[in-house]
Amino acid sequence: MNDLAQTTAAPIVSARGLKKHFGRTEILHGLDFDIPAGRIYGLVGHNGAGKTTTLNALLGLTSYEGTVRVLGEDPYQKRASLMQNVAFISDVASLPRFLRVRELFALLTNIHPNFDQAKARGFLEGTDVKMDALIKNLSKGMIAQLHLAVVMAIDAKLLVLDEPTLGLDITYRKRFYRRLLEDYMTEERTLLITTHQVDEIEFMLSDIMFIRDGELILHMQMETVSSKFSQVLVRPDQVAAATALGPIYSETRFGQTAMVFDGVDRDRLAPFGEVTTPTLSDLFVALMQRGPAK
Repeated sequence: MNDLAQTTAAPIVSARGLKKHFGRTEILHGLDFDIPAGRIYGLVGHNGAGKTTTLNALLGLTSYEGTVRVLGEDPYQKRASLMQNVAFISDVASLPRFLRVRELFALLTNIHPNFDQAKARGFLEGTDVKMDALIKNLSKGMIAQLHLAVVMAIDAKLLVLDEPTLGLDITYRKRFYRRLLEDYMTEERTLLITTHQVDEIEFMLSDIMFIRDGELILHMQMETVSSKFSQVLVRPDQVAAATALGPIYSETRFGQTAMVFDGVDRDRLAPFGEVTTPTLSDLFVALMQRGPAK
């Protein structure tokens, strides 16, 4: 299911027939997608669905079949040069806990040509994170602040975040994403995020991709999601009539039936009960329960 953004400029990322095998097992089954510049993409799927394998292919960290281009280059062949304009940061647990903050910044300066140590230090001003502090001694909140400082100090055209707030409290997760949106994103930067807490990033996404068992079952702009999918809290006496319209998902909650519909006019659904747009997590559950929506 595709609703790819139309743009005259070449996409930041392009994949055609992307496949990956581990031994005889095919992990990715021929993915096709484009990611234009200046967009915020969410890549969502269960553990083992193929999210990290997809990211590794885009970052040139694994071989693959098919065609992949990142900033016009083959990432597996041009990984070193691409890293000048691409940044990848995994979850907060990936920060080397045995280092001091200043040592981490020195390491990043050597690793990434577009990491600005002065900017990173500036982002930490006014926080409790000190340059001589051991990372392993920092609280969760301090870890979130440090992680954010690292992310925002990298001037990259494509920033890939793989479960960036894993292990952090909800307060720190929300602050992380909001600061990233308000202080980092520009029209020239593209952000690709994988996360399990999909509802927490829904407010900032321009596009969403759902991956299940190595296949993209949804690739759509967020504004299209709200016009295509509807959720109805169906009154008990209307369940049979609503079911006749073919919901893609139905669930009974506290004695009430919630149904998700794909492409059904909201005027037709209104007589059955309250009509809303499903949250991304509700839509994710609905599409994971069946074959791809048509």
